[in-house]
Amino acid sequence: MRYFKVLIVAACSLAIISCGPKPKIPLEKDADVLHENVDQLTQVIIYDVFTPPVAARIYGYTSLAAYEAMRHADPKYASIVSQLKGFKAMPEPEKGQKYNYALAATKAFFTVAHKVTFSVDTLKKYESKVFAMYQDNLDTATFSRSVAFGEKIGKAIIARSAFDNYPQTRGKPRFLGSNDNGKWRPTAPDYLDGVEYCWGTMHTFAIDTSTQFKMPLPPAYSEDRTSEYFKQNVDVYEKSKSLTAEEIEIARFWDDNPFVIQHNGHMMFVNKKITPGGHWIGITTIACKKTKADAVKTAQAYALTSIALFDAFIAGWQVKYETNYIRPVTVINDKIDQKWLPMLQTPPFPEYPSGHSDISAASAVILTHLFGDNFEYDDTSDLRYIGMQRHFKSFLKASDETSLSRYYGGIHYLNSVNAGAAQGKQIGEFIWNKLKLQN
Repeated sequence: MRYFKVLIVAACSLAIISCGPKPKIPLEKDADVLHENVDQLTQVIIYDVFTPPVAARIYGYTSLAAYEAMRHADPKYASIVSQLKGFKAMPEPEKGQKYNYALAATKAFFTVAHKVTFSVDTLKKYESKVFAMYQDNLDTATFSRSVAFGEKIGKAIIARSAFDNYPQTRGKPRFLGSNDNGKWRPTAPDYLDGVEYCWGTMHTFAIDTSTQFKMPLPPAYSEDRTSEYFKQNVDVYEKSKSLTAEEIEIARFWDDNPFVIQHNGHMMFVNKKITPGGHWIGITTIACKKTKADAVKTAQAYALTSIALFDAFIAGWQVKYETNYIRPVTVINDKIDQKWLPMLQTPPFPEYPSGHSDISAASAVILTHLFGDNFEYDDTSDLRYIGMQRHFKSFLKASDETSLSRYYGGIHYLNSVNAGAAQGKQIGEFIWNKLKLQN
């Protein structure tokens, strides 16, 4: 009987507890929410295996949407898209009304993300948790008003993407290169088609055109073994035979190949990783967190870095498919060593210039302006994917190492990584000088 009474008391206690108010979900800091949003997007980009140029486009539109909503939290910050090409005027918040701009930025960010990615259900699952947190901490009117404002911003941003020449170039024919001397053709061991050969026709965000920053032509094809053309191939081949342990580590650290195909006999395995752009977005996260940047500065940093990535990819890709330059592995296999393969998997597109060098230099210039020169940091962007991290004394030193990594990896000539870095720095400086922004 006593045992039965104890059970009744326990049941009543549980009923009272369950009928009480549910504990609120703690409200995260605004900047932390923005960082988590970007990280979730990066995971989807990896899962969906977007090519590096397309990933830059995704980061570009989503980050601009977040900034255009978030900037209203601090009147010192001006619109970015009003100074870019092809965007219409952004919606404005109602005067005298209360908003949570981090929530609005989140809604704007994912409104765009739904249109430019595939795995939308994964994003929605994450979003539902974020929105539940805000619902627990905001009054109904503020929550609804903020979500509606963010959605308007997102739709206004995504409207521009319908006319940037990305949809217009889908379904294009395969690009198989050329068998002409010195011209790119699919490379060993997988012989994949050329990726995004129309990317140079994309409408840029900030730079005038994809051909604005002229580049010198790479060494012309020559049968002469003393020519610059042939010597650069001997150089790559010999360097591959004498790499130091650190040079091997550098090549692997900056590989950033989103779709690495590994072979084991007749078996083939695929390993997914972050893109080159994703790596620099990760560095942006590190810089923001180290400096304890507030949400508006954080949103600005993501937006500016993304603009640099987007425009540098377009400019670099224009030159790649204009020159249609041959990769080292093709020449070395034909003329030096039939069985040679580079340490890194050769990406499926023409060689000149190095795209990774281009976008890294452009990003490093922007981040240097935002956070200062001699900014020391531990780059843990790739830690969860390849278990590696490196320490850098500045963003520009990191981008210089990025360039050399492609040469160490055997997939680029030294001339091409230097040329790409030079163009990227020009692009980064142009973007910074063009945009009138609060720093």
